[in-house]
Amino acid sequence: MAVRAVRGAVQLERDEAEHMREKVAELVTAVLERNSLTADDLISVWFTATPDLHSDFPAVAARKLGIVDVPLICAQELDVAGAMPRVVRVLAHVETELTKAEIAHVYLGAAAALRKDIAQ
Repeated sequence: MAVRAVRGAVQLERDEAEHMREKVAELVTAVLERNSLTADDLISVWFTATPDLHSDFPAVAARKLGIVDVPLICAQELDVAGAMPRVVRVLAHVETELTKAEIAHVYLGAAAALRKDIAQ
């Protein structure tokens, strides 16, 4: 069993707590499903949010999905001029049999423009 990192991101339409929880839950669910993972496969998960998001912690969405015994952390992205606004990113460390090349990184909606090279 290997330790792999899975990336992903989603752009929110607005900075509202319920909307953030909905979009982040969609992102986390897609990361798990597209890589045939369960919560038991998660080692730790990092969430970052752009500085314009203040309504909630992205990790709340993961907890509401039942991911309760996995270390989660939230941080703020760098405030870079011209960067895409209202983006939540995820970096999940997982145990999997997938090779690096088989990992499906998940960039939903407009966030796919962030990493056209790896977005699925």
